[in-house]
Amino acid sequence: MPTLALLPSRAVLAISGEEASTFLNGLITANVEDVDAGSPAYGALLTPQGKILFDFFILRDADRYLVDCSAKQKADLIKRLTFYKLRAKVDITDCTDTMGVAAAWDGAELPGNVYPDPRSASAGLRTVATVAELSALTDAGEEAYEAHRISLGLADSDQDIGSGELFPHEANFDQVNGVHFTKGCYVGQEVVSRMRHKAKVRKRIVIAHGENGTLASGSEITTDGKVSGTVLSSLNNEGLALIRLDRLEDAYANAGEISAGDAQLSFSKPEWATFDMPEAPN
Repeated sequence: MPTLALLPSRAVLAISGEEASTFLNGLITANVEDVDAGSPAYGALLTPQGKILFDFFILRDADRYLVDCSAKQKADLIKRLTFYKLRAKVDITDCTDTMGVAAAWDGAELPGNVYPDPRSASAGLRTVATVAELSALTDAGEEAYEAHRISLGLADSDQDIGSGELFPHEANFDQVNGVHFTKGCYVGQEVVSRMRHKAKVRKRIVIAHGENGTLASGSEITTDGKVSGTVLSSLNNEGLALIRLDRLEDAYANAGEISAGDAQLSFSKPEWATFDMPEAPN
């Protein structure tokens, strides 16, 4: 059924000025030169050590870039961008009072600056639109969007990725078009490049399913008695989890118990994922 949800957890920034493209391209994992009207990018600003500070969507709107980012992280993102700005001819504007974000899937239509979610075709559409345009929509509620994105294995800025905690590969940025590997230098690029050429990424965000208990966000995941991961976002006993894949493989091989709190866990790989993930025994 066509579904549309307003996303009050998101905020909108505008980056403008004659050096905006060069400024952004030298900072973030996405290639801003590929961004055009209706052709967005998903990316992140990293620490120099290669961990994700902020993730966001970027789209082109006339002579400026619009940034769809976490509302909770907005102030810190503005502060970090301003720190890197120096004397660049760039203006950073908080548009949250006049613009907002919505998502739609299964054929629902949106007003404003509409773009396909670049992480997965199944995710549907997003828009950055005026508050007036959004207020006229029939809203299914952000919880409907939460259920949708969790079912697809798509990580949330606040609940799953956080700030300064995960490397891009651990948050599956290499799988959801979140890193452009050939565009050149950006903050943290050397670490990302090294991880790309490693034989395996030790831990990843995957879809978690809880049974015989409650799948609670923040719960430690144990496999054979060892702490092997953490439950991230969860809703109705479905969620996302950051899990050590090697320990998951060992637990499957030993028919060991996998749990978080009072819930027994099973895991699945998102439909878009191409990384190797251990398979549960039949």
